[in-house]
Amino acid sequence: MENNSAQEHVHVLIIGSGPAGYTAAIYAARANLKPVLYQGIQPGGQLTITTEVENYPGYPEGIQGPEMMVDFEKQASRMGADIRYGIATAVDFSAQPYKVTIDEEKVITADAIIIATGASAKWLGLPSEQRLNGSGVSACAVCDGFFFRGKEAAIVGAGDTAAEEALYLSKICSNVHMLVRRHEMRASKVMQDRVLKTSNIMVYWNTETLEVVGENKVEGVRIQNNQTQEEKVVPINAFFVAIGHQPNSDIFKGQLEMDEQGYIKTIPGSSRTSVEGVFACGDVQDKIYRQAVTAAGSGCMAALDAERYLSAKGH
Repeated sequence: MENNSAQEHVHVLIIGSGPAGYTAAIYAARANLKPVLYQGIQPGGQLTITTEVENYPGYPEGIQGPEMMVDFEKQASRMGADIRYGIATAVDFSAQPYKVTIDEEKVITADAIIIATGASAKWLGLPSEQRLNGSGVSACAVCDGFFFRGKEAAIVGAGDTAAEEALYLSKICSNVHMLVRRHEMRASKVMQDRVLKTSNIMVYWNTETLEVVGENKVEGVRIQNNQTQEEKVVPINAFFVAIGHQPNSDIFKGQLEMDEQGYIKTIPGSSRTSVEGVFACGDVQDKIYRQAVTAAGSGCMAALDAERYLSAKGH
């Protein structure tokens, strides 16, 4: 039973509920650490806005992202994890036991904390983009490019990720229309060269995306040239947004070491953060791979690291 008094002490607290958080909960529960997991603002994380997941091992027919997260949650519950609905709104790691405030009112103290708050894709903010999200609009070419084999795709972005995803799509789609806002890319020189040398990638410079066109599925993208103000519609079947991700780490600012983008730094080869007894896993600390399977693997690492830490402390 959840204790609703203002303060509660738990052995292991897990913040976040994507593949990383749920896997950490499965391992921590099996190690008898009695983990309590708060699901956060988007229970199931980014996978709940993904339709078909075909690259997670063990699902030969593929699986819907939300369904997979329900499976993860059920497994964690069955192992004995205490899964709760609520959002971590503040933390205090200045003294042990560490304090985490849930929903701005309840304070939980914990012997060890596993952070699995994930990241969120950045979007352009167009109403048409949100309306067609999952119907041809996606923020992950590696996840969803496969469904548009032999079709026309557009990708927005100018960094290394956008270049990488454009190259990935060029092997699958008939043509890739790369929309770049300025007259140059931010991507590294070597990535730019690869893009420009790929015959089926068309780069549109100085280009603003005005609207994703289509009723129930993506049919085109309306773009405008920043210099000439000329507008046109490019017919496409898929629209990928690759303008970056934002780690969900704001509440940990000033408490944990982070890189300049806000990703939590972990000691290489581990899930340990700059504060002893606080561990981070999944996309909040991984800006390189960002896959469900790597997040799950790092959730396992975090639970094992927490277990070792607690036994060394005699908890």
